Amino acid sequence: MATYRYFAYGSNMATSRLRQRAPSAQPVAVGRLAGHALRWHKLGRDGSGKCDAYAAGAAREDAVWGVLFDIDQADKPRLDAAEGLGIGYDEHMVQVQTDAGPRCALTYQAKPARIDPKLRPRQWYKAHVLAGAREHGLPAAYVAQLAAVPTEQGDVE
Repeated sequence: MATYRYFAYGSNMATSRLRQRAPSAQPVAVGRLAGHALRWHKLGRDGSGKCDAYAAGAAREDAVWGVLFDIDQADKPRLDAAEGLGIGYDEHMVQVQTDAGPRCALTYQAKPARIDPKLRPRQWYKAHVLAGAREHGLPAAYVAQLAAVPTEQGDVE
């Protein structure tokens, strides 16, 4: 079966969560998307903030860490629907730096009309992001930055 490479940087980093949306997902590598900054400003269906790999420019210090997955093409429509492709996110091809060198992958980035810098994530959402970051061994300083993000109270998912 044909597969594609996907870069997860938010709640989809947690393999169990991603497999609810794309059962074939297999983690391949940890990677760094340079020139981007993680923002929690994408308006979610529940009114709270969701992650966005925001194109911050060419600054070398700006980077979003995440996980590369291989996913069967047959699972893409389900993942697109879960991510709100065309409504909340657009898909983009990005180049991610890994220990094995640069890799191209598809990722989702927030549509500009869905960005609100005042948003905060709900606790349950941030917990998924942290679980995935820890599961895949993202750098400790980056995980600490994720853990420090303030949340809003909210119902569980």
